[in-house]
Amino acid sequence: MSDPHLVDMLRRAGLRVTEPRLAVLAELETAPHADADSVRAGVLGRVGSVSTQAVYNVLHALTAAGLLRRVEPAGSPARYEIATGDNHHHLVCRDCGELFDVPCTVGEAPCLRTPDGLGFVVDEAEVIYWGHCPSCLPTPVS
Repeated sequence: MSDPHLVDMLRRAGLRVTEPRLAVLAELETAPHADADSVRAGVLGRVGSVSTQAVYNVLHALTAAGLLRRVEPAGSPARYEIATGDNHHHLVCRDCGELFDVPCTVGEAPCLRTPDGLGFVVDEAEVIYWGHCPSCLPTPVS
């Protein structure tokens, strides 16, 4: 049975409702920040059979429609999450690679200001913080 919320998301974006699209959205609801291979593995568990290319096509279509947000930390595969429109940022652990959501640093989009005179109108900022998560911090030696 399809989740009515996910069906509505696709319809509001003007996209056809298909089993692979619903499965990708459902997977990213339960596993945000997943890379394409992880999404495919989760989709396989939901629908039984789907090609890698089909998953990439769905990820591309949903991102282009504004339903997904693609995050690309340096040295890591692209990760996907459902776009919430809240302009949050991310923190990446340098050791385990885990990605964490962090709120906007200023509280309103786009969170950063550019130098005057460049002629740009900034409407969104993508900030990635790098550090070490609590699980990866070294234990102090006594």
